[in-house]
Amino acid sequence: MQKAETASPCENEASQLMNIALWKDTVLRSPTPENLVQLCSTLFSTGQELAAVRLALEVVSSHPDDLPLTTAAAGVISKHTARHDIVATLLRSVLLRVPHIVSMQAFLAYTLIAGDDLTGGIALFSEMMARHPGERTSLCEYISTSLLNAGYPLEALEILDLWLKDGEITVWLLNNMGCALVRLGRSAEALPWYERALTMAPDNPEIAFSYALTLLKAGKFRDGFARYVDRAPMTNGQVGWFMSLPRLRHGDDVAGRKIILYQEQGLGDTIQFIRSVPYLLEQGAEVTIAVPAGLVRLLAQSFPDVSVRSIAELGQEDGYSYAAPIPDLPFIAGVMSESDIPARIPYLRADADDIARFAAMLPARRPRIGLVWAGDRRVKSEHVAADKRRSTTLAEMGAALCPVDATLVNLQFGPPRAEIEAWQGQPLFDPMGDVRDMADTAALMESLDLIISVDTSPVHLAGAIGRPVWLVNRWDACWRWGDEGDSSPWYPATRVFRAREKSFGPVLREVGEALHKWVETWKAG
Repeated sequence: MQKAETASPCENEASQLMNIALWKDTVLRSPTPENLVQLCSTLFSTGQELAAVRLALEVVSSHPDDLPLTTAAAGVISKHTARHDIVATLLRSVLLRVPHIVSMQAFLAYTLIAGDDLTGGIALFSEMMARHPGERTSLCEYISTSLLNAGYPLEALEILDLWLKDGEITVWLLNNMGCALVRLGRSAEALPWYERALTMAPDNPEIAFSYALTLLKAGKFRDGFARYVDRAPMTNGQVGWFMSLPRLRHGDDVAGRKIILYQEQGLGDTIQFIRSVPYLLEQGAEVTIAVPAGLVRLLAQSFPDVSVRSIAELGQEDGYSYAAPIPDLPFIAGVMSESDIPARIPYLRADADDIARFAAMLPARRPRIGLVWAGDRRVKSEHVAADKRRSTTLAEMGAALCPVDATLVNLQFGPPRAEIEAWQGQPLFDPMGDVRDMADTAALMESLDLIISVDTSPVHLAGAIGRPVWLVNRWDACWRWGDEGDSSPWYPATRVFRAREKSFGPVLREVGEALHKWVETWKAG
């Protein structure tokens, strides 16, 4: 039998572009809210943000009296971008024609707050509360959610505290109260609020997951990890055949069994939790790790007794008994408290030849300090808001740290690396053009004396290979860093600097002062 021909990647891409072009023509000729949202969502998902926004605006401008189309355009742009200015303009055009729609007014107020127009958003919400007394409870939910998503937990807490004394209590008001307290570093106080919310909605996965994270942030690992593993895997839409396998749990007999551990959530999660792989090997398991290509070489050289594969290239295979997302490993390995965290550091290793290659490339002057000022740039509105809370800029970080008697080395990857072009301060050596993957980044870090980074994957990598790292932590710290303290049980060589407000300015100045003292006393090892 003749082998069937398959299309090449280029042919598939050309076919997809042609289909999108035909789809776009159909939408422009006969737009509906449904086909507009579907096509824009497809464009956003394929990285064509500008094209999606332009299409939505073109359709709206061609049909200015079609309010459902305008509303749909505002909704899809709000969901996939942080262009709050465009969304607010679209919503105002709808409200000019139908000014009394409560949901549309609330959407506009939410958008204003998301765009940092706190005064305008709160004023609009206040007007709505006065005009629509029957909607006050749902509006309180909306106000508190808006404030939390925009990074104003104290303001949300004040509103919720006042409301919950005498107003109607709903599951989302209880949830938002818990969320506000967690973001303010008061996780233990948040737990009863989540527990009350779960009493009202015991099967709600969003609240259950938030409760699990709050338990972990409060240091209650036994209950926290037990609940954490009940989440649906968050794989960014990537579904592999192995996800249909039984999910590995603590206590399962793995002796002589084949197990797949797969990437879930961020690269930092994989780096943090992969340390528990030896536990499975000691139990007699045969382990395969499926991760993004950028992690394959690092994990393969760190765990020579494990098969490490690119998740994108892992085809259907038989003989596996279990699978588990990598962040399940602490629960599987029985991490019930901080004292149970595997203490072997380093547990990831760079290649000796790679270390020598980067060492020869770096300036001779010591100490050498690596800098990371931003996480991955994201597109969706809620992700953009989270990224803004954890990231700063080279200009802001550099102004706080420089001048310093040391060699500065860039570790920043991705779009924020472009900020180096506009940097006018102390010279910043940039070797990242020669970095192919995380194994190279680890090798580069081995020749640095200190890494200073915001909360993103290089912090985990530096900690996993045992390099000294200073974490410039956002004010609403991730659960893994706890509510307080300047150290981490996960990475003993990490020092945590905690922001106490939305701005990174004060905490960066604190880091700058500590850095100058560190340089004065530094001695080559």
